[in-house]
Amino acid sequence: MENKNLHNAKNNKKDEFYTQLSDIEKELGHYKRHFNGKVVFLNCDDPEESNFWKYFALNFKFLGLKKLIATHFGNGKPAYKLEKTNGDIIKTTLTQNGDFRSPECIKILKEADIVVTNPPFSLFREFVAQLIEYNKKFVIIGNLNAMCYKEIFKLIKENKFWLGHSIHSGDREFRVPKNYPLNAASSRIDEKGNKYLRVKGIRWYTNLDYQERYEDLILCKKYHGNESEYPKYDNYDGINVNITKDIPLDYKGAMGVPITFMDKYNPEQFEIIKFRKGDNNKDLCINGKCPYFRILIKNKKI
Repeated sequence: MENKNLHNAKNNKKDEFYTQLSDIEKELGHYKRHFNGKVVFLNCDDPEESNFWKYFALNFKFLGLKKLIATHFGNGKPAYKLEKTNGDIIKTTLTQNGDFRSPECIKILKEADIVVTNPPFSLFREFVAQLIEYNKKFVIIGNLNAMCYKEIFKLIKENKFWLGHSIHSGDREFRVPKNYPLNAASSRIDEKGNKYLRVKGIRWYTNLDYQERYEDLILCKKYHGNESEYPKYDNYDGINVNITKDIPLDYKGAMGVPITFMDKYNPEQFEIIKFRKGDNNKDLCINGKCPYFRILIKNKKI
């Protein structure tokens, strides 16, 4: 089920969700080796507000960056570019509006090695498509349900795109603009008047590799002798598994697992077959009823 807060952001185009520095630190610490000698581009960030800029500016030498660039979307105000090389920070007014899709920002993108940002929730598919088109490395934030987009799932299936290291469950808090309407219980205002909103189902997405991706999921349950716990689909030769930890260790065929399985996905242990649909191109169903979206997988090691 799509998170209500993200759904509202998409409908209202209120996409200015500022990522907490603590969440950035927990994730980006796993990619230090990838940043050495690279140009990092923050193409959806206002440096005056962005904790991504703060993180990379503070850790510029530690990470061995060649250059740090951020572009600010004007939204009716002058847009600008900020660049840092060694100790120098240069601010330049952009001739266009700073939108990541503008020719001016695409030109900067072509020169960059790695993109790191929190892209607009309403434009996630378009943002990822651009990164793939220009063959860029990236670490970005999105909603778990973004995997349900056929364009995104195709990349995941082809092992061109995977979940990051540090977020596997729970919700995350984002700061939002002061004019953002807070009408949810999962919101607060701090002593300085800053507004915050907690959002469910947040994940990091990346194509930077890290060793923990290849840790096997430890399987404890057996299919044989417990067949009644694993009903077969009406429209596909496979069994349904409701919870990732219940994936059987002795089943060779196709298994439908929840999308949260991707938090534990090891591409050397499992093969991703397809998403959601049975042989008749309709949603996977059991006795005529459809469980929530499933990813069909096989265990490679049986």
